Amino acid sequence: MGFSNVSYQNPRTVILIGIPGLEHVQFWIGFPFFGVCLLALMGNTLLLIIILTERSLHQPMYIFLAVLAATDLGLCIAIAPKMLAIFWFGSCSMSFDACLAQLFFIHALQGMESGILLAMAFDRYIAICDPLRHTTILTPFCLVKMVMVVAIRAIVLVGVLPILLKQLQHFHSVVIVHSYCEHMAVVKLAAEDVHVNKSYGLFVAFAILGFDMMFVFISYILIFQAVFHLPQKEARLKAFNTCTAHIVVFLEFYILAFFSFFSHRFGHVSPYVHILLSTIYLLVPPALNPIIYGVKTKDIRRRVIQIFILKPDIQH
Repeated sequence: MGFSNVSYQNPRTVILIGIPGLEHVQFWIGFPFFGVCLLALMGNTLLLIIILTERSLHQPMYIFLAVLAATDLGLCIAIAPKMLAIFWFGSCSMSFDACLAQLFFIHALQGMESGILLAMAFDRYIAICDPLRHTTILTPFCLVKMVMVVAIRAIVLVGVLPILLKQLQHFHSVVIVHSYCEHMAVVKLAAEDVHVNKSYGLFVAFAILGFDMMFVFISYILIFQAVFHLPQKEARLKAFNTCTAHIVVFLEFYILAFFSFFSHRFGHVSPYVHILLSTIYLLVPPALNPIIYGVKTKDIRRRVIQIFILKPDIQH
């Protein structure tokens, strides 16, 4: 499909081409992504149902996990429908305002997910390093405040991105070389000075992902120090085992996030490689998180087994 190279002023519509260089196989690429999205939707919905209905799971760690599951569901809903419509039906057109709305939800949910991972690291730090005060520190009111701070931070910081983009009036193209509306992919369309957009985008990335990753790292250094000072080997193994699921989730999220971020701005990665990796970064963790926590968390694993294999416990 060819697009004329002309100047556009205040465009009402943009075109998402999907994965450049792989347009001829996008139809087939859509199926594994659909499978990943379906797994994420089913897994996170099941996780939410289990945590909400099982009173024994109404604890800080599981409440944060429920918020993480809801965030993952939001990411899939924000990305998958339009992406699959591009891949399967060639529905590439999108209104500019809808594009900005998608951009906001994707990046805000990314920011919320990062914040929840930091909150979960803080929960594990208190549970292992100061267990006697765990319930007095992480009260229900404190949990609500932490979730609200995480949500407000993401909404406020990310909310400026579409506002700044809306101020741009002249574009050299309306063709977005991506499968969803991503901030830098839209910024690159502008035919005017975008230093403010780029600088603020960097600020948001480091203010959220950079800040959270640093404190998650510090939390786990302190946790490992406390674990290795436990006198009994069984106690050390038990404490370490409670953290392994979180560590795996942190690593998959932050490694993929920063690889996608830096390759887009500073790297020389082929566009189709970057777009594939950035899409994998957004969709694969939501699919893997329920599996990781389901396998590594005894209470959730027991409840899943009861649902799918055994009959639920009957209360007499």
